[in-house]
Amino acid sequence: MPLARSLSMTSLNGLLQCEDEDLPVEDLLLFEISWEVTNKVGGIYTVIQTKAKTTADEWGENYFLIGPYFEHNVKTQVEFSEPPNPAVKKAMDTMKSQGCQLSSQFDDKPNIIAHFHEWQAGVGLILSRSQKLPVATIFTTHATLLGRYLCAASIDFYNNLDQFDIDKEAGERQIYHRYCMERASVHCAHVFTTVSQITATEAEHMLKKSPDVVTPNGLNIKKFSAMHEFQNLHSMYKARIQEFIRGHFYGHLDFDLDKTLFFFIAGRYEFSNKGADMFLEALSRLNFLLRVHKADVTVIVFFIMPAKTNNFNVETLKGQAVRKQLWDTAQSVKEKFGRKLYNALLKGEIPDLNKILDRDDISIMKRAIFSTQRHSLPPVTTHNMIDDSNDPILNTIRRIGLFNNRTDRVKVILHPEFLSSTSPLLPLDYEEFVRGCHLGVFPSYYEPWGYTPAECTVMGIPSVTTNLSGFGCFMQEHVADPEAYGIYIVDRRFRSPDESCNQLTQFLYGFCQQNRRQRIIQRNRTERLSDLLDWKYLGRYYMHARHLALSRTFPDKFEMEPSAPPKTEGFRFPRPSSVPPSPSVSQHSSPHHSEAEDEDEDERYDEDEEAERDRQNIKSPFSLGALPQGKKKQHGEYRN
Repeated sequence: MPLARSLSMTSLNGLLQCEDEDLPVEDLLLFEISWEVTNKVGGIYTVIQTKAKTTADEWGENYFLIGPYFEHNVKTQVEFSEPPNPAVKKAMDTMKSQGCQLSSQFDDKPNIIAHFHEWQAGVGLILSRSQKLPVATIFTTHATLLGRYLCAASIDFYNNLDQFDIDKEAGERQIYHRYCMERASVHCAHVFTTVSQITATEAEHMLKKSPDVVTPNGLNIKKFSAMHEFQNLHSMYKARIQEFIRGHFYGHLDFDLDKTLFFFIAGRYEFSNKGADMFLEALSRLNFLLRVHKADVTVIVFFIMPAKTNNFNVETLKGQAVRKQLWDTAQSVKEKFGRKLYNALLKGEIPDLNKILDRDDISIMKRAIFSTQRHSLPPVTTHNMIDDSNDPILNTIRRIGLFNNRTDRVKVILHPEFLSSTSPLLPLDYEEFVRGCHLGVFPSYYEPWGYTPAECTVMGIPSVTTNLSGFGCFMQEHVADPEAYGIYIVDRRFRSPDESCNQLTQFLYGFCQQNRRQRIIQRNRTERLSDLLDWKYLGRYYMHARHLALSRTFPDKFEMEPSAPPKTEGFRFPRPSSVPPSPSVSQHSSPHHSEAEDEDEDERYDEDEEAERDRQNIKSPFSLGALPQGKKKQHGEYRN
């Protein structure tokens, strides 16, 4: 087995935090409007929720969020209070008295910024511009409406961006009116933004306008005081997942759980857009490779994608009941055994192990073993699917033959519900589940940003993404060797589907070849990248968009250089000094690998020394999205 050389990834405290662009926020009001304010539909909810704290710290009581009123969401996520700003209070009183008709006749007119997300909120932007209200407007599209529909139809989207008849395509898909609202919002806004460079290219063709600012999505990063703490969480939640596996595969548990890896894919049930089709094909090829090479590794893959179901699968519930019964039996026998052993030792005797278990104990254990007998294969899905004969995931599983046979080294579990800590099957929240897994796999074809791999990164879990996702492009731009940091980027833009699938298979197979120590070190590296995704740094893109909108709306009050880039200085993460440039894993000094070689390598590894060498290899701060000035770095310059 190849031995990857290692490096501890202690956090770099060098990224500059975002600073206010000298906006007089005390004289401004910022409104952010979205259908997903306190209303979880997709990733926009996460954007607004996680960004709220950073924005509130900057704007204080002059920051307001506007969203739809749903009683069940208001009860759990909203605290009622009187608006602190007199202008806003007057507006709300006017709305109440006139049936939600807003009057803008204020004695003290503050400068207002209104930031609208997606076409649902765009109506307010269009009306505010048509009525010539003195409001600086920003419109953000997180994914173009037509782009999502075209990709869902399995069209070669990115290679034909300039070939589509936009109006015709929108009309055929019966979304023409929504598309017109989206396009009108884009062209009416003072500033148009989107979340990634790949979506900026898409918007240029679908909406006929290039974004003024690209605003990458971030997260609130909670750093642990000690590096080992998030590794401990991984071990704890992995044990919880292993308990579920013991029940789900009862009667077929002929693989070593200590040599079992947990992969997962999660998100909306968009079979092609989210890359579930390619992932399943790659799993079939991975299963073949592991069987041919007689690997002792087992891979269990979870599909966490909500679909229509009747209820829990009876066989799945039975598995968890059998597991619990076996545990209770083992605890009962252990207690009885321990009591007899304790009494014998008190008497100064060595107990006869042949007599310490009586006939009743043997009978109890035989009945327990008998209860684990199973004449059917472990179920592929945990729930009873509605119309399972037309379910794309299940149909693909039937085609490739991954039925959880004993000989399969890749097992598949479809969990068609969002995870919950109250579930009788897998009582884990999504974050806990992710921490317990080894690898997140998201080979999306259409993913304007991609919060799922980003969430994996901040939790220190390696992930697979693509160069058609905003997250993948962001990491390619800011990390010199993403694979060394646990970010595997599949090329789905410039390769054929079969070549992309082979590349994904090689990523998965290479990950399976890593030993436990290599995975631990890679998780340390992955968690270190979380600094790049912190709103403390990415929030400056939004600051720049607001300043740009104000300078365009109120040029007499706010001045700004039209071409001035946002202040987004940070680090470009280099290739870790302990990782060879190519291939990503080192070769052994002798033809025959041995455990002794592992031990020697552990002795040579100095965590602090390697981390310090890595710091010295880091470039000077530079502007994200712009190349640094000066000498062009030659290939291999950061090698050690």
